[in-house]
Amino acid sequence: MPAFRYEAVDSNGSTKKGVITADSARAARSDLRDQKLVPVLVEQIATQNADGSNKGRGFFSEKLSNTELALFTRQLASLLEAGLPLEQAFSALLDQAERVYIRDLVASIRSEILAGSALSDALKQHQNDFADIYIALVASGEQIGQLSRVLSRLADYIERRNALVQKVKLAFTYPAIVTVVAFAIVIFLLTYVVPQIVSVFANTKQKLPLLTVIMLAISDFVRAYGWLVAIVVIGIGFACRHALKNPNIKLRWHTWLLDAPMYGKFERSLNTARFSSTLSITTGSGVPILKALQTSKETLSNVAMRQQVEDATNSVREGVSLARSLSAHKHFPPMLIHMIRAGEVTGELPAMLERAASAQEQDLERRALTMAGLLEPLLILAMGVVVLLIVLAVLMPIIEINQLVR
Repeated sequence: MPAFRYEAVDSNGSTKKGVITADSARAARSDLRDQKLVPVLVEQIATQNADGSNKGRGFFSEKLSNTELALFTRQLASLLEAGLPLEQAFSALLDQAERVYIRDLVASIRSEILAGSALSDALKQHQNDFADIYIALVASGEQIGQLSRVLSRLADYIERRNALVQKVKLAFTYPAIVTVVAFAIVIFLLTYVVPQIVSVFANTKQKLPLLTVIMLAISDFVRAYGWLVAIVVIGIGFACRHALKNPNIKLRWHTWLLDAPMYGKFERSLNTARFSSTLSITTGSGVPILKALQTSKETLSNVAMRQQVEDATNSVREGVSLARSLSAHKHFPPMLIHMIRAGEVTGELPAMLERAASAQEQDLERRALTMAGLLEPLLILAMGVVVLLIVLAVLMPIIEINQLVR
């Protein structure tokens, strides 16, 4: 049964907005009149095709944010744990929804459930908002009859992932701001301050110091060709982005990133944390190990590590243990391998993976803070050196004039 977004007027002349389910728009208007409401607007809420593309109007650019997804999952898990049927849980979510897009999304899923669809099948109609791993875990929870428990673990996973991403972003926010401000100050000095001051000395036909001459040349180049340099840099960026669409080039680049100085360990920690955390929740929710590995592989941003997980999956399919399969690849940390081996021996693989994920997340946070801590003084030092050179280029002619006067 489709869902309709409506706007209607009651007997007091007040405007009311909401969502109603009906067989058609005509039936929705009839239901509103039965509620003593005069319908002004009745519009069917758009749904999505299986590939995530939009059908109808509504969901063209919007989607659930990570924070909203975590809140949606947590609220749904809490309502189901309280014993509410799935349809009533979504009715409660519909009443609590604040953003129009979320209200439309919940209403669309609720209408699919009322029509007899399973929750996982309803979520497949909105793949822009719910990733494959999310849908797979919900389907697993439905199969084992533990949907509320799986949703609760999924909410924990999303909240922990969001917190980790937020910490990494915050760690690099200050260096990014310093970089932008530094470039802005240097460009302003080169394009405005230096020419204005040094031109005074150039008119005196005084022989300018070498540093001043070099700085004037750089200033003239920036003013004359700065726009061209910007276009070239942007063009190189687009060219690199296009080149990375080639699978072979992308694989070589990501392989190099794993061994890059300083950043390599950060890249490995980031992907290992994602992999172990996802594998922990999938295996703990009853997903078969091969399916769990395939799902966890998709969360990796590094293509080289994704290929290594694919190779390990093939080895597991042939009967090799997971720990031994992953140990054949150097980019997975020994601690993760040991934890997986212990989990396989004791039969507590999900718990060991969760501990490994927690350790990797702490390591990632530490590396992010370390890198940001190193970048901050380096950026400030670099900016100070550049500004010092510009100031010296301006002051040196003044010092020479004062010496001539004396």
